[in-house]
Amino acid sequence: MHVIVLGAGLAGVTSAWYLRQAGHTVTVIERQPAAGLETSFANGGQISVSHPEPWANPGAPGQILRWLGREDAPLLFRPRLDWDQWSWGLRFLLECLPGRTWRNTAVIARLALYSRACLHALQNETGLEYDRLEKGILHLFFSSRDFAQAGQRAALLQGFGMRVEVLDARGCQSVEPALAHCRDRMLGGLHAPEDESGDALAFTQKLAALCLQVGVTFRYGLRIDSLVTGNEGVAAAHAVSENGTFEQIGGDAFLVALGSHGAALVRPLGDSLPIYPVKGYSVTLPLDADADAPYVSITDESHRIVCSRLGNRLRVAGTAELTGFDASINAARCTALLRRAGQLFPQVEPAGEVEYWAGLRPATPSNVPIIGRGRIGNLFFNTGHGTLGWTLACGSGRAIADIIGGNPPGVDFPFCDL
Repeated sequence: MHVIVLGAGLAGVTSAWYLRQAGHTVTVIERQPAAGLETSFANGGQISVSHPEPWANPGAPGQILRWLGREDAPLLFRPRLDWDQWSWGLRFLLECLPGRTWRNTAVIARLALYSRACLHALQNETGLEYDRLEKGILHLFFSSRDFAQAGQRAALLQGFGMRVEVLDARGCQSVEPALAHCRDRMLGGLHAPEDESGDALAFTQKLAALCLQVGVTFRYGLRIDSLVTGNEGVAAAHAVSENGTFEQIGGDAFLVALGSHGAALVRPLGDSLPIYPVKGYSVTLPLDADADAPYVSITDESHRIVCSRLGNRLRVAGTAELTGFDASINAARCTALLRRAGQLFPQVEPAGEVEYWAGLRPATPSNVPIIGRGRIGNLFFNTGHGTLGWTLACGSGRAIADIIGGNPPGVDFPFCDL
């Protein structure tokens, strides 16, 4: 069949690849001039299978209250006269209940493990290069309260089949020698040696190029403003070009992979997607060839930031800000990322101009993405991955390609069938 994929970020491009591999004709529509230029552009770089725990957990409400009024807080809620924001927030609180948190963690873990296997198969098949490092992820703890939970968390992850180990501060330095300058402040860490890191933008754009080679059509510079329905379901996507001309692009099936913008598009069709944009930030430091910067990807659990080496760059990313669709850069939050990076790695000096970025993560209250069929039979979704878009990209793309093709996905996950 002819599948129209709406969006050329990580979710859209991986879906297009697997759909084409399954024999479908695929057209991808994207408003930007190239793939991966929005939320996939400058994320933290981690493929963090070892971090399936959602933001919504029993400890989250108390943390949010403690962070109120702090402009540099890891999670910042900016109240707006916006029903979508408040309803999302209320559902987030519901997902903080212990039973729901456990369920969400388990299903994310299954999808994450499946996705890593899909990524490895794809990388072995194609030889894609994207500043990939297979050196694991080291979760660091600087708070005694956080570190006290490390053993319990390790047991949870091991129960899902993940390799993890609790380390003291000396053990953390042994894994990543660049941490020597902050070892005295660390209490310990959780090491996941099978995790990895890489440049999501490079992956997305290189996979898009491979998609082109195998026959996928990309239509850039087209914004989808509505979906046109007919007797058989969705008949066409109504697109607007940069010069204001209109076009209807027809197909047999339509896959919405538009990140935070997908919910508004499908609402008139009766689908209510619990997705709200959660803004995240990153700073990217160019490195000298001999820079004493980390190679193991780092997650600072006490400050909710990550550090990943991407070739000759150090990417520092994190924070979550609920402020609608405002993607402007807040200098205070970028400064907080740089300050914390300097505390972790005081020996690292930028070798050039630091790059600042903010992007809108499409988040569900539970952090469980929305993958599957909508209310209209030929409308499908692959969206809502929140902070785990890179981690879950290949597994989600493979699964939705199976669903569209009428085949059972290869992972136990609550796929939607609205």
